[in-house]
Amino acid sequence: MDVWVWPALLGLGLAAATGLRTFLPLLMLSAAAHFELLGTVLNESFAWVGSTGALVALSVATVVELAADKIPVVDNFLSTAGTVTKPIAAMVAAGSVFSSVDPSTAAIAGLVVGAPTALAFGGAQAGTRAVSTATTGGLGNPVVSTIEDIASFVMTLIAFLAPILVPIIVGIGGWFAWKGFRRVRAARRGTPATPAPISGYPPSAAA
Repeated sequence: MDVWVWPALLGLGLAAATGLRTFLPLLMLSAAAHFELLGTVLNESFAWVGSTGALVALSVATVVELAADKIPVVDNFLSTAGTVTKPIAAMVAAGSVFSSVDPSTAAIAGLVVGAPTALAFGGAQAGTRAVSTATTGGLGNPVVSTIEDIASFVMTLIAFLAPILVPIIVGIGGWFAWKGFRRVRAARRGTPATPAPISGYPPSAAA
């Protein structure tokens, strides 16, 4: 069970958090591995994630990402770029925690667990950002971005401390993602959420 279940739950949580922020979950994973916190052990092929160089690079990348996402227009660019960077980061994060399997199996596990989860949460984030941009002219985006920062941080902590809760959180997040997707699709089509009542006489009276 320890070989597959717990790494899968941890990887799932990290991937979901990566769908909101590309580098923050990787930075927390790197710090946990580097300082040997919470019993974090990485697969041998992903040992570089816990290196000093990776820790420094991820620290800089995280600060830049968190700051840049608060700037109008730049945040939309990051959201677009995230469709590529987030699945890759999620694959690395998820694959690295399968420490007891061979490197190729860990890479495949990271692909299966990480990429779809990051894409789903990244899509939900993009939808939320689109609604915020449309309704506030982009002025509310920094607030939304800060909430996403906190959510990514908390989700990563839960993945480390209580991975058994990850499926519940991912399920709730998936439900909100679906609701958000429907609202964005309806807004783009100009379709109201509920049909408006038909005014006028009933057909029988009109006849």
